Amino acid sequence: MTNAPRRNKTRAERLSMPLARDVVKDLANEHGACLRPVQLRRTDLTTGETEPVLVPCGHTLASVCPSCAERAKSLRAAQCREGWHLDHEPVIEPDDPTDDQLSLIETRADAQAMRDQDEASGEDITGWDEEVADLDEQINEAGIRGNVLPGRSERRHRSTRRRHDAPPLPKRAVDPRTVGKAYTSPDGKTFRPSLFITLTCPSYGRVKADGTPADPASYDYLSAARDALHFAALFDRFMQNLRRFTGYDIQYFAAVEPQRRLAPHVHIAIRGTVSRAELREVIAATYHQVWWPSTDTVRFDGGHLPVWDEGKATYLDPATGEVLPTWDEALDAIGDDDEPLHVARFGDRFDAQGVLAGSKDASRCIGYVTKYLTKSVADCHHAETGAQVRHAERLADALRYEPCSPTCANWLRYGIQPKDAKPNLRPGACKGKAHRREYLGYAGRRVLVSRKWSGKTLTDHRADRKNWLTSTLGLPATDPDRYAWEPVSPGDHDHMPVARRLLHVVADRIRWKQALDEARRLAQGQAA
Repeated sequence: MTNAPRRNKTRAERLSMPLARDVVKDLANEHGACLRPVQLRRTDLTTGETEPVLVPCGHTLASVCPSCAERAKSLRAAQCREGWHLDHEPVIEPDDPTDDQLSLIETRADAQAMRDQDEASGEDITGWDEEVADLDEQINEAGIRGNVLPGRSERRHRSTRRRHDAPPLPKRAVDPRTVGKAYTSPDGKTFRPSLFITLTCPSYGRVKADGTPADPASYDYLSAARDALHFAALFDRFMQNLRRFTGYDIQYFAAVEPQRRLAPHVHIAIRGTVSRAELREVIAATYHQVWWPSTDTVRFDGGHLPVWDEGKATYLDPATGEVLPTWDEALDAIGDDDEPLHVARFGDRFDAQGVLAGSKDASRCIGYVTKYLTKSVADCHHAETGAQVRHAERLADALRYEPCSPTCANWLRYGIQPKDAKPNLRPGACKGKAHRREYLGYAGRRVLVSRKWSGKTLTDHRADRKNWLTSTLGLPATDPDRYAWEPVSPGDHDHMPVARRLLHVVADRIRWKQALDEARRLAQGQAA
Protein backbone atom coordinates (compact mmCIF):
# COMPACT_ATOMS: atom_id res chain seq x y z
CA MET A 1 0.00 0.00 0.00
CA THR A 2 2.88 2.40 0.73
CA ASN A 3 4.22 2.14 -2.84
CA ALA A 4 0.85 2.77 -4.53
CA PRO A 5 1.22 6.59 -4.72
CA ARG A 6 4.65 6.23 -6.41
CA ARG A 7 3.24 3.97 -9.13
CA ASN A 8 0.66 6.61 -9.98
CA LYS A 9 3.33 9.23 -10.65
CA THR A 10 5.10 9.77 -13.93
CA ARG A 11 8.88 9.45 -14.25
CA ALA A 12 9.24 13.24 -14.52
CA GLU A 13 7.20 13.71 -11.34
CA ARG A 14 9.29 11.14 -9.47
CA LEU A 15 12.53 12.83 -10.59
CA SER A 16 11.22 16.15 -9.28
CA MET A 17 10.83 14.66 -5.79
CA PRO A 18 13.67 15.44 -3.33
CA LEU A 19 16.29 12.73 -3.07
CA ALA A 20 16.51 11.31 0.46
CA ARG A 21 20.32 11.49 0.63
CA ASP A 22 20.30 15.12 -0.52
CA VAL A 23 17.72 16.02 2.11
CA VAL A 24 19.90 14.48 4.82
CA LYS A 25 22.93 16.45 3.58
CA ASP A 26 20.92 19.68 3.45
CA LEU A 27 19.73 19.08 7.00
CA ALA A 28 23.29 18.35 8.11
CA ASN A 29 24.48 21.62 6.57
CA GLU A 30 21.63 23.51 8.21
CA HIS A 31 22.60 22.24 11.65
CA GLY A 32 26.38 22.48 11.09
CA ALA A 33 27.01 18.75 11.01
CA CYS A 34 30.01 17.19 9.26
CA LEU A 35 29.18 15.54 5.92
CA ARG A 36 32.03 13.03 6.22
CA PRO A 37 32.16 11.99 9.90
CA VAL A 38 34.99 9.66 10.84
CA GLN A 39 34.13 6.68 13.03
CA LEU A 40 36.44 5.89 15.92
CA ARG A 41 36.24 3.26 18.62
CA ARG A 42 36.74 4.50 22.17
CA THR A 43 37.75 1.98 24.83
CA ASP A 44 37.42 2.74 28.53
CA LEU A 45 40.67 1.43 30.00
CA THR A 46 39.06 1.17 33.44
CA THR A 47 35.94 -0.81 32.60
CA GLY A 48 36.92 -2.23 29.20
CA GLU A 49 33.71 -0.94 27.61
CA THR A 50 33.85 0.21 23.98
CA GLU A 51 31.59 2.61 22.11
CA PRO A 52 31.60 4.18 18.65
CA VAL A 53 32.37 7.90 18.45
CA LEU A 54 31.86 10.02 15.35
CA VAL A 55 34.28 12.92 14.93
CA PRO A 56 34.25 15.65 12.25
CA CYS A 57 36.51 15.17 9.24
CA GLY A 58 38.10 18.59 9.82
CA HIS A 59 38.41 19.48 6.13
CA THR A 60 39.07 23.14 5.40
CA LEU A 61 37.41 23.35 1.97
CA ALA A 62 33.69 24.09 1.72
CA SER A 63 33.49 22.08 -1.50
CA VAL A 64 34.30 18.97 0.57
CA CYS A 65 32.60 19.67 3.91
CA PRO A 66 30.93 23.10 4.37
CA SER A 67 30.41 22.75 8.12
CA CYS A 68 33.98 21.73 8.97
CA ALA A 69 35.35 24.41 6.64
CA GLU A 70 33.24 27.09 8.31
CA ARG A 71 34.37 25.97 11.77
CA ALA A 72 38.00 26.06 10.65
CA LYS A 73 37.47 29.55 9.25
CA SER A 74 35.90 30.86 12.46
CA LEU A 75 38.74 29.28 14.45
CA ARG A 76 41.28 31.13 12.33
CA ALA A 77 39.32 34.35 12.81
CA ALA A 78 39.44 33.84 16.59
CA GLN A 79 43.19 33.16 16.38
CA CYS A 80 43.72 36.36 14.38
CA ARG A 81 41.56 38.43 16.75
CA GLU A 82 43.23 37.15 19.92
CA GLY A 83 46.79 37.92 18.88
CA TRP A 84 46.42 41.09 16.81
CA HIS A 85 46.22 43.73 19.54
CA LEU A 86 47.99 42.09 22.48
CA ASP A 87 49.26 44.61 25.02
CA HIS A 88 51.48 42.09 26.82
CA GLU A 89 54.09 39.60 25.72
CA PRO A 90 52.64 36.13 25.08
CA VAL A 91 53.92 33.64 27.64
CA ILE A 92 55.63 30.73 25.92
CA GLU A 93 57.66 28.96 28.60
CA PRO A 94 58.35 25.22 28.46
CA ASP A 95 57.66 23.07 31.51
CA ASP A 96 60.52 21.91 33.69
CA PRO A 97 61.73 18.39 32.78
CA THR A 98 60.54 15.54 34.95
CA ASP A 99 62.85 13.10 36.74
CA ASP A 100 62.07 10.42 34.15
CA GLN A 101 62.95 12.79 31.31
CA LEU A 102 66.22 13.77 32.97
CA SER A 103 67.07 10.10 33.48
CA LEU A 104 66.50 9.38 29.79
CA ILE A 105 68.77 12.27 28.78
CA GLU A 106 71.51 10.98 31.11
CA THR A 107 71.23 7.51 29.56
CA ARG A 108 71.35 9.07 26.09
CA ALA A 109 74.50 11.03 26.99
CA ASP A 110 76.27 7.89 28.24
CA ALA A 111 75.30 5.98 25.09
CA GLN A 112 76.61 8.77 22.86
CA ALA A 113 79.93 8.90 24.72
CA MET A 114 80.40 5.13 24.47
CA ARG A 115 79.40 5.11 20.80
CA ASP A 116 81.88 7.87 19.91
CA GLN A 117 84.63 6.10 21.87
CA ASP A 118 84.10 2.85 19.94
CA GLU A 119 83.98 4.73 16.63
CA ALA A 120 87.34 6.38 17.41
CA SER A 121 88.78 2.94 18.18
CA GLY A 122 87.62 1.59 14.83
CA GLU A 123 85.07 -0.83 16.30
CA ASP A 124 81.67 -1.69 14.88
CA ILE A 125 79.07 0.85 16.08
CA THR A 126 75.97 -0.64 14.45
CA GLY A 127 74.61 -1.77 17.80
CA TRP A 128 75.22 1.63 19.35
CA ASP A 129 73.40 3.39 16.50
CA GLU A 130 70.37 1.17 17.03
CA GLU A 131 70.40 1.83 20.77
CA VAL A 132 70.78 5.58 20.26
CA ALA A 133 67.85 5.62 17.81
CA ASP A 134 65.71 3.70 20.33
CA LEU A 135 66.63 6.14 23.10
CA ASP A 136 65.77 9.12 20.90
CA GLU A 137 62.34 7.61 20.27
CA GLN A 138 61.82 7.07 24.02
CA ILE A 139 62.81 10.67 24.71
CA ASN A 140 60.20 12.00 22.29
CA GLU A 141 57.55 9.65 23.66
CA ALA A 142 58.33 10.95 27.16
CA GLY A 143 57.17 14.41 26.11
CA ILE A 144 60.38 16.17 25.05
CA ARG A 145 60.41 18.17 21.82
CA GLY A 146 63.14 17.99 19.21
CA ASN A 147 66.30 15.88 19.12
CA VAL A 148 69.24 15.92 21.50
CA LEU A 149 71.55 15.62 18.49
CA PRO A 150 69.79 17.30 15.55
CA GLY A 151 71.02 16.27 12.14
CA ARG A 152 72.32 19.10 10.02
CA SER A 153 72.53 18.84 6.28
CA GLU A 154 75.33 20.60 4.47
CA ARG A 155 74.27 24.06 3.36
CA ARG A 156 75.54 25.74 0.25
CA HIS A 157 76.82 29.21 0.98
CA ARG A 158 76.25 31.95 -1.55
CA SER A 159 77.53 35.48 -1.34
CA THR A 160 75.33 37.63 0.91
CA ARG A 161 76.27 40.74 -1.04
CA ARG A 162 73.14 42.63 -2.00
CA ARG A 163 72.16 42.95 -5.63
CA HIS A 164 73.23 46.16 -7.34
CA ASP A 165 69.68 46.74 -8.56
CA ALA A 166 68.20 46.67 -5.02
CA PRO A 167 68.41 49.65 -2.64
CA PRO A 168 70.30 49.19 0.65
CA LEU A 169 68.34 48.09 3.71
CA PRO A 170 69.33 49.65 7.05
CA LYS A 171 69.47 47.11 9.87
CA ARG A 172 68.96 47.46 13.59
CA ALA A 173 69.55 45.03 16.43
CA VAL A 174 66.29 43.10 16.83
CA ASP A 175 64.70 43.53 20.27
CA PRO A 176 62.93 40.33 21.43
CA ARG A 177 59.75 42.27 22.26
CA THR A 178 56.69 41.48 20.15
CA VAL A 179 54.23 44.15 21.36
CA GLY A 180 53.85 47.31 19.30
CA LYS A 181 54.44 50.82 20.52
CA ALA A 182 51.78 52.58 22.63
CA TYR A 183 50.73 56.19 22.00
CA THR A 184 49.11 58.71 24.33
CA SER A 185 46.72 61.37 23.05
CA PRO A 186 46.61 64.94 24.46
CA ASP A 187 43.59 64.02 26.58
CA GLY A 188 45.54 61.21 28.28
CA LYS A 189 44.06 58.24 26.45
CA THR A 190 46.50 55.46 25.56
CA PHE A 191 46.07 53.40 22.43
CA ARG A 192 48.16 50.76 20.69
CA PRO A 193 47.36 50.63 16.96
CA SER A 194 48.23 47.76 14.65
CA LEU A 195 48.54 47.46 10.89
CA PHE A 196 46.78 45.70 8.01
CA ILE A 197 48.93 45.36 4.87
CA THR A 198 48.29 43.97 1.40
CA LEU A 199 51.24 43.06 -0.83
CA THR A 200 51.00 42.08 -4.48
CA CYS A 201 53.21 40.69 -7.22
CA PRO A 202 54.67 43.00 -9.89
CA SER A 203 53.01 43.63 -13.24
CA TYR A 204 53.40 41.06 -16.01
CA GLY A 205 51.53 43.15 -18.55
CA ARG A 206 48.44 45.33 -18.70
CA VAL A 207 45.23 43.55 -17.67
CA LYS A 208 41.56 44.33 -18.15
CA ALA A 209 38.93 44.72 -15.44
CA ASP A 210 38.20 40.98 -15.54
CA GLY A 211 41.86 40.13 -14.84
CA THR A 212 42.71 38.89 -18.33
CA PRO A 213 45.69 40.29 -20.26
CA ALA A 214 45.07 43.09 -22.72
CA ASP A 215 47.70 41.44 -24.95
CA PRO A 216 48.15 37.74 -24.11
CA ALA A 217 51.10 37.44 -26.51
CA SER A 218 53.20 39.93 -24.52
CA TYR A 219 52.00 38.90 -21.05
CA ASP A 220 54.92 37.45 -19.06
CA TYR A 221 53.45 34.10 -18.04
CA LEU A 222 56.89 32.66 -17.20
CA SER A 223 57.58 35.31 -14.56
CA ALA A 224 54.04 34.96 -13.24
CA ALA A 225 54.53 31.21 -12.83
CA ARG A 226 57.91 31.57 -11.13
CA ASP A 227 56.68 34.30 -8.77
CA ALA A 228 53.78 32.06 -7.72
CA LEU A 229 56.13 29.11 -7.13
CA HIS A 230 58.43 31.15 -4.88
CA PHE A 231 55.88 33.49 -3.30
CA ALA A 232 56.12 31.86 0.14
CA ALA A 233 59.91 32.29 0.24
CA LEU A 234 59.55 35.94 -0.82
CA PHE A 235 57.08 36.57 2.01
CA ASP A 236 59.49 35.01 4.54
CA ARG A 237 62.25 37.30 3.27
CA PHE A 238 59.98 40.33 3.61
CA MET A 239 59.20 39.55 7.25
CA GLN A 240 62.90 39.02 8.01
CA ASN A 241 63.76 42.38 6.47
CA LEU A 242 60.89 44.13 8.24
CA ARG A 243 62.06 42.83 11.61
CA ARG A 244 65.65 43.87 10.94
CA PHE A 245 64.51 47.29 9.78
CA THR A 246 62.09 48.07 12.65
CA GLY A 247 64.27 46.54 15.34
CA TYR A 248 61.72 44.31 17.08
CA ASP A 249 60.23 40.84 16.64
CA ILE A 250 57.17 41.74 14.57
CA GLN A 251 54.37 39.17 14.76
CA TYR A 252 51.96 38.54 11.91
CA PHE A 253 48.86 36.67 10.78
CA ALA A 254 48.68 36.43 7.00
CA ALA A 255 46.52 34.80 4.36
CA VAL A 256 47.52 34.17 0.72
CA GLU A 257 44.92 34.27 -2.05
CA PRO A 258 44.90 34.99 -5.79
CA GLN A 259 43.98 38.27 -7.41
CA ARG A 260 41.58 38.34 -10.33
CA ARG A 261 44.59 38.12 -12.67
CA LEU A 262 45.43 34.83 -10.83
CA ALA A 263 48.66 36.15 -9.31
CA PRO A 264 49.03 35.55 -5.55
CA HIS A 265 48.84 38.40 -3.06
CA VAL A 266 48.93 38.39 0.72
CA HIS A 267 46.93 40.16 3.42
CA ILE A 268 48.94 40.64 6.62
CA ALA A 269 47.73 41.62 10.09
CA ILE A 270 50.77 42.98 11.92
CA ARG A 271 51.01 43.72 15.63
CA GLY A 272 52.31 47.26 15.92
CA THR A 273 52.69 49.95 13.29
CA VAL A 274 55.14 50.86 10.56
CA SER A 275 54.98 54.04 8.52
CA ARG A 276 54.15 53.91 4.82
CA ALA A 277 57.54 55.37 3.95
CA GLU A 278 59.32 52.63 5.90
CA LEU A 279 57.13 49.95 4.33
CA ARG A 280 57.89 51.26 0.86
CA GLU A 281 61.61 51.18 1.66
CA VAL A 282 61.50 47.58 2.94
CA ILE A 283 59.39 46.37 0.00
CA ALA A 284 61.78 47.92 -2.51
CA ALA A 285 64.76 46.30 -0.78
CA THR A 286 63.19 42.83 -0.51
CA TYR A 287 63.89 40.12 -3.06
CA HIS A 288 64.37 36.35 -3.15
CA GLN A 289 66.99 34.79 -5.41
CA VAL A 290 66.41 31.26 -6.71
CA TRP A 291 69.83 29.67 -7.14
CA TRP A 292 68.79 26.73 -9.27
CA PRO A 293 70.31 25.40 -12.52
CA SER A 294 69.35 27.16 -15.73
CA THR A 295 66.29 26.00 -17.67
CA ASP A 296 67.06 27.95 -20.84
CA THR A 297 67.91 24.83 -22.89
CA VAL A 298 65.47 21.93 -23.31
CA ARG A 299 67.48 18.74 -23.79
CA PHE A 300 64.78 16.08 -23.65
CA ASP A 301 61.21 16.35 -24.88
CA GLY A 302 58.40 14.29 -26.36
CA GLY A 303 59.42 10.64 -26.79
CA HIS A 304 63.12 11.43 -26.34
CA LEU A 305 63.37 11.23 -22.55
CA PRO A 306 66.03 10.05 -20.08
CA VAL A 307 65.91 6.36 -19.13
CA TRP A 308 66.29 4.87 -15.67
CA ASP A 309 69.16 2.46 -15.04
CA GLU A 310 68.10 -0.01 -12.35
CA GLY A 311 71.64 -1.21 -11.69
CA LYS A 312 73.13 2.24 -11.15
CA ALA A 313 69.90 3.80 -9.81
CA THR A 314 70.36 6.81 -12.04
CA TYR A 315 69.02 8.42 -15.23
CA LEU A 316 70.89 8.13 -18.53
CA ASP A 317 70.87 9.94 -21.84
CA PRO A 318 68.93 7.56 -24.16
CA ALA A 319 71.18 8.37 -27.14
CA THR A 320 74.65 8.24 -25.59
CA GLY A 321 74.09 6.29 -22.35
CA GLU A 322 75.77 9.14 -20.48
CA VAL A 323 74.80 9.59 -16.82
CA LEU A 324 72.92 12.83 -16.32
CA PRO A 325 74.33 15.32 -13.79
CA THR A 326 72.93 14.87 -10.30
CA TRP A 327 71.22 17.72 -8.49
CA ASP A 328 74.29 18.43 -6.35
CA GLU A 329 76.57 18.40 -9.42
CA ALA A 330 74.26 20.84 -11.20
CA LEU A 331 74.36 23.20 -8.21
CA ASP A 332 78.16 22.93 -8.03
CA ALA A 333 78.32 24.00 -11.68
CA ILE A 334 76.71 27.37 -10.88
CA GLY A 335 79.60 29.83 -10.78
CA ASP A 336 80.04 33.06 -8.86
CA ASP A 337 79.51 35.06 -12.04
CA ASP A 338 76.28 33.29 -12.97
CA GLU A 339 72.85 34.81 -12.44
CA PRO A 340 70.11 33.14 -10.38
CA LEU A 341 67.36 31.31 -12.21
CA HIS A 342 64.80 33.82 -10.94
CA VAL A 343 64.60 36.87 -8.71
CA ALA A 344 61.21 37.28 -7.05
CA ARG A 345 60.03 40.70 -5.88
CA PHE A 346 56.83 42.34 -4.71
CA GLY A 347 55.13 44.96 -6.83
CA ASP A 348 55.41 48.66 -6.13
CA ARG A 349 51.73 48.96 -5.23
CA PHE A 350 50.69 48.06 -1.69
CA ASP A 351 48.02 49.02 0.81
CA ALA A 352 48.46 49.74 4.51
CA GLN A 353 45.97 50.97 7.08
CA GLY A 354 46.13 51.41 10.83
CA VAL A 355 43.60 49.47 12.91
CA LEU A 356 42.57 49.93 16.55
CA ALA A 357 41.53 47.07 18.81
CA GLY A 358 37.78 46.49 19.03
CA SER A 359 36.96 48.84 16.17
CA LYS A 360 34.72 48.09 13.19
CA ASP A 361 37.80 48.24 10.99
CA ALA A 362 39.37 45.42 13.02
CA SER A 363 36.36 43.15 12.52
CA ARG A 364 36.19 44.06 8.84
CA CYS A 365 39.88 43.28 8.28
CA ILE A 366 39.64 39.95 10.11
CA GLY A 367 36.69 39.02 7.93
CA TYR A 368 38.63 40.11 4.88
CA VAL A 369 41.77 38.10 5.71
CA THR A 370 39.71 34.93 6.33
CA LYS A 371 37.20 35.48 3.52
CA TYR A 372 38.48 32.88 1.07
CA LEU A 373 39.94 30.30 3.48
CA THR A 374 37.09 27.87 2.77
CA LYS A 375 37.91 27.83 -0.94
CA SER A 376 40.81 26.40 -2.89
CA VAL A 377 43.13 28.92 -4.54
CA ALA A 378 41.57 28.51 -8.00
CA ASP A 379 38.01 28.67 -6.66
CA CYS A 380 38.50 32.17 -5.23
CA HIS A 381 37.73 33.58 -8.70
CA HIS A 382 35.60 31.53 -11.09
CA ALA A 383 36.25 31.84 -14.82
CA GLU A 384 33.05 33.28 -16.32
CA THR A 385 34.26 34.20 -19.79
CA GLY A 386 36.24 32.49 -22.51
CA ALA A 387 39.09 34.96 -22.02
CA GLN A 388 39.36 34.05 -18.33
CA VAL A 389 39.38 30.33 -19.16
CA ARG A 390 42.15 30.81 -21.73
CA HIS A 391 44.13 32.97 -19.28
CA ALA A 392 44.01 30.19 -16.67
CA GLU A 393 45.01 27.62 -19.28
CA ARG A 394 48.03 29.65 -20.40
CA LEU A 395 49.19 30.00 -16.79
CA ALA A 396 48.77 26.25 -16.29
CA ASP A 397 50.81 25.62 -19.46
CA ALA A 398 53.60 27.86 -18.13
CA LEU A 399 53.61 25.92 -14.86
CA ARG A 400 53.54 22.48 -16.46
CA TYR A 401 57.25 22.25 -17.29
CA GLU A 402 58.54 24.77 -14.73
CA PRO A 403 60.46 23.05 -11.91
CA CYS A 404 58.61 23.49 -8.63
CA SER A 405 61.28 22.11 -6.27
CA PRO A 406 64.65 20.31 -6.29
CA THR A 407 62.79 16.98 -6.45
CA CYS A 408 60.57 17.99 -9.39
CA ALA A 409 60.49 15.58 -12.34
CA ASN A 410 60.71 18.51 -14.76
CA TRP A 411 64.48 18.75 -14.19
CA LEU A 412 64.87 15.75 -16.49
CA ARG A 413 63.60 17.94 -19.34
CA TYR A 414 66.70 20.11 -18.90
CA GLY A 415 69.16 17.23 -18.56
CA ILE A 416 69.44 17.23 -14.75
CA GLN A 417 68.52 14.48 -12.34
CA PRO A 418 66.12 15.67 -9.62
CA LYS A 419 67.22 15.48 -6.03
CA ASP A 420 66.65 11.97 -4.63
CA ALA A 421 65.82 10.69 -8.13
CA LYS A 422 63.65 7.61 -8.44
CA PRO A 423 62.24 5.61 -11.37
CA ASN A 424 59.13 6.50 -13.40
CA LEU A 425 59.70 10.25 -13.32
CA ARG A 426 58.43 12.06 -16.40
CA PRO A 427 58.70 15.78 -17.29
CA GLY A 428 55.32 17.47 -17.35
CA ALA A 429 53.85 14.91 -14.96
CA CYS A 430 55.21 16.11 -11.62
CA LYS A 431 52.84 15.31 -8.76
CA GLY A 432 53.69 18.47 -6.84
CA LYS A 433 50.72 20.60 -5.79
CA ALA A 434 52.07 23.65 -7.58
CA HIS A 435 51.41 22.05 -10.98
CA ARG A 436 47.76 21.32 -10.25
CA ARG A 437 45.29 23.81 -11.65
CA GLU A 438 43.53 24.36 -8.35
CA TYR A 439 46.73 25.79 -6.81
CA LEU A 440 47.76 28.21 -9.60
CA GLY A 441 51.44 27.63 -8.84
CA TYR A 442 51.21 28.45 -5.13
CA ALA A 443 51.71 25.28 -3.09
CA GLY A 444 52.52 26.90 0.25
CA ARG A 445 50.30 27.27 3.30
CA ARG A 446 47.28 29.51 2.87
CA VAL A 447 47.52 30.86 6.44
CA LEU A 448 50.89 32.05 7.73
CA VAL A 449 51.13 32.75 11.46
CA SER A 450 54.22 33.73 13.43
CA ARG A 451 55.12 31.63 16.46
CA LYS A 452 54.48 34.33 19.06
CA TRP A 453 51.24 35.64 17.61
CA SER A 454 48.93 34.65 20.46
CA GLY A 455 51.09 32.31 22.52
CA LYS A 456 48.81 29.44 21.47
CA THR A 457 48.69 26.88 18.72
CA LEU A 458 45.59 26.21 16.68
CA THR A 459 45.03 23.13 18.85
CA ASP A 460 45.05 25.37 21.94
CA HIS A 461 42.42 27.65 20.41
CA ARG A 462 40.33 24.60 19.54
CA ALA A 463 40.63 23.35 23.14
CA ASP A 464 39.52 26.76 24.44
CA ARG A 465 36.38 26.52 22.33
CA LYS A 466 35.71 22.98 23.57
CA ASN A 467 36.18 24.01 27.22
CA TRP A 468 33.73 26.89 26.78
CA LEU A 469 31.13 24.55 25.27
CA THR A 470 31.46 21.88 27.96
CA SER A 471 31.31 24.47 30.76
CA THR A 472 28.27 26.13 29.19
CA LEU A 473 26.47 22.79 28.93
CA GLY A 474 27.61 21.78 32.40
CA LEU A 475 29.35 18.65 31.16
CA PRO A 476 32.01 17.06 33.39
CA ALA A 477 35.61 17.07 32.21
CA THR A 478 36.94 13.74 31.00
CA ASP A 479 40.32 12.24 31.74
CA PRO A 480 42.10 11.78 28.36
CA ASP A 481 44.33 9.05 29.82
CA ARG A 482 41.28 6.95 30.66
CA TYR A 483 40.43 6.15 27.05
CA ALA A 484 42.15 4.48 24.11
CA TRP A 485 41.15 5.45 20.58
CA GLU A 486 41.40 3.51 17.34
CA PRO A 487 39.90 3.91 13.86
CA VAL A 488 37.10 1.63 12.75
CA SER A 489 37.82 -0.20 9.48
CA PRO A 490 35.14 -1.16 6.93
CA GLY A 491 35.64 -4.84 7.74
CA ASP A 492 34.99 -4.41 11.48
CA HIS A 493 31.74 -5.73 12.93
CA ASP A 494 30.77 -2.35 14.36
CA HIS A 495 31.49 -0.33 11.23
CA MET A 496 28.72 2.07 10.19
CA PRO A 497 28.13 3.04 6.54
CA VAL A 498 28.53 6.71 5.64
CA ALA A 499 24.76 7.26 5.30
CA ARG A 500 24.14 5.85 8.75
CA ARG A 501 26.92 7.95 10.26
CA LEU A 502 25.41 11.05 8.70
CA LEU A 503 22.03 10.33 10.29
CA HIS A 504 23.72 9.94 13.67
CA VAL A 505 25.60 13.23 13.48
CA VAL A 506 22.44 15.09 12.39
CA ALA A 507 20.60 13.74 15.42
CA ASP A 508 23.54 14.60 17.69
CA ARG A 509 23.82 18.14 16.37
CA ILE A 510 20.11 18.80 16.85
CA ARG A 511 20.29 17.49 20.41
CA TRP A 512 23.44 19.50 21.22
CA LYS A 513 21.98 22.66 19.77
CA GLN A 514 18.83 22.28 21.85
CA ALA A 515 20.93 21.73 24.97
CA LEU A 516 23.06 24.81 24.20
CA ASP A 517 19.98 26.98 23.60
CA GLU A 518 18.51 25.79 26.91
CA ALA A 519 21.79 26.54 28.75
CA ARG A 520 21.88 30.03 27.27
CA ARG A 521 18.24 30.63 28.21
CA LEU A 522 18.90 29.61 31.79
CA ALA A 523 22.03 31.79 31.93
CA GLN A 524 20.08 34.81 30.67
CA GLY A 525 17.33 34.14 33.20
CA GLN A 526 19.83 34.01 36.05
CA ALA A 527 21.49 37.20 34.83
CA ALA A 528 18.12 38.95 34.70
